[in-house]
Amino acid sequence: MSRALQFELRLAERMSRLGTETAFEVLNRARALERDGKDIIHLEIGEPDFDTPANIVNSGIDALRAGWTHYGPSAGFPELRQAIAEEVSRTRGVNVTPEEVVVVPGGKPILFFSILALIDEGDEVIYPNPGFPIRVHDPLHRRARRSGSLAGREGF
Repeated sequence: MSRALQFELRLAERMSRLGTETAFEVLNRARALERDGKDIIHLEIGEPDFDTPANIVNSGIDALRAGWTHYGPSAGFPELRQAIAEEVSRTRGVNVTPEEVVVVPGGKPILFFSILALIDEGDEVIYPNPGFPIRVHDPLHRRARRSGSLAGREGF
């Protein structure tokens, strides 16, 4: 029997700068308080405090049974992008085309991609506090100047 080679896994240096999502730390603490009998209103991770409604669950099941089990276009299905463009145009009073709409699986990925695309080394980054601190990690670790919170500033 041959002997397997073992190599030490070396992570990239930038991995040492990753933070944790503090909202999940708060969620864990809140759940611990609930186990202790405390009444908690959850505001920590942006998840509703109710189960997905049955009609949505059933629509998902129907879609799976109908074969909707493969990847879709990376920017989102054209029909959905069209509907979003029309709704934003109607409700916001700005002209939005489907080509300007990208459907993503949550707020953090698009915030990350936007920051990655727009922030260079030395740029000033102003972010809301409280907010989602994980969104500022990447530009800050890329040596952008962190200006901190708008809280307490005139007009905020």
